[in-house]
Amino acid sequence: MPAKSKLGQNFLHDTGAIERIATALGDCSHTTVVEIGPGRGALTRSLIYRAQHVIAVELDPDLVAHLHAEFPAGRLTVVHQDVLAFDFATAAANAGHRLAVIGNLPYYITSPILMKLAATPAAIDRAVLMMQREVADRVVAQPGSRDYGLLSVTVQLYGPVEKLFTLPPGAFSPPPEVHSSVIRWRIAPRFASLAIDETAFTPFLRQTFAQKRKTLANNLRAAGHAPAAIAHALTHAGVDPQARAEALPVEQLAAVFKALSNP
Repeated sequence: MPAKSKLGQNFLHDTGAIERIATALGDCSHTTVVEIGPGRGALTRSLIYRAQHVIAVELDPDLVAHLHAEFPAGRLTVVHQDVLAFDFATAAANAGHRLAVIGNLPYYITSPILMKLAATPAAIDRAVLMMQREVADRVVAQPGSRDYGLLSVTVQLYGPVEKLFTLPPGAFSPPPEVHSSVIRWRIAPRFASLAIDETAFTPFLRQTFAQKRKTLANNLRAAGHAPAAIAHALTHAGVDPQARAEALPVEQLAAVFKALSNP
């Protein structure tokens, strides 16, 4: 079954890595696992012996047919669909519990998939995901580091995330041009504990990180906030007027947001 470059297919064949990824998901014996992009089924084969049930979401019709032929019905359901259209909430309701999610994410839609998972936190308990190493570095980055930015804050707002290990191109067929890293993400949104509104805070974050080279104050002015209100908010949050958003933890960003929202 040849890989299709237009779908970003690079099939994992390193058996040791496959077991490490499946193990990272933890005990799934009473859990439904959604596998994103099962491909030829290398990881699927390990999952069906670990999980209560596996839902494999695959876009490629040829691979869907392959999976149906390779694995008997029972503990595996193959869904021919783009994962960005998959209904995680309904799958969780049908399972009767929050889902575990696993997969080798296509590099070109990694961020949209992460945001898709974040959009249904009540349906997902945890996720173990493989992605381009540079993207994984951004996801787990801490304030003040080179990789810290909007993606870091957004993902971490929905729960703690850690990078587990990195795989070389040779672990895949065909080998990609980049290394790949595996992350583990526990879905536990922080909006309530930070006392902020999700729908309003998300666009605020986009404003604060709009221009990486600009200070937080300049980005907020460009977004239409009054200079006096910005100055008050920064003082209230204990933020240096010359600070950039990339230097601030989410707690301080939330404090600035709340001060701007309630002058």
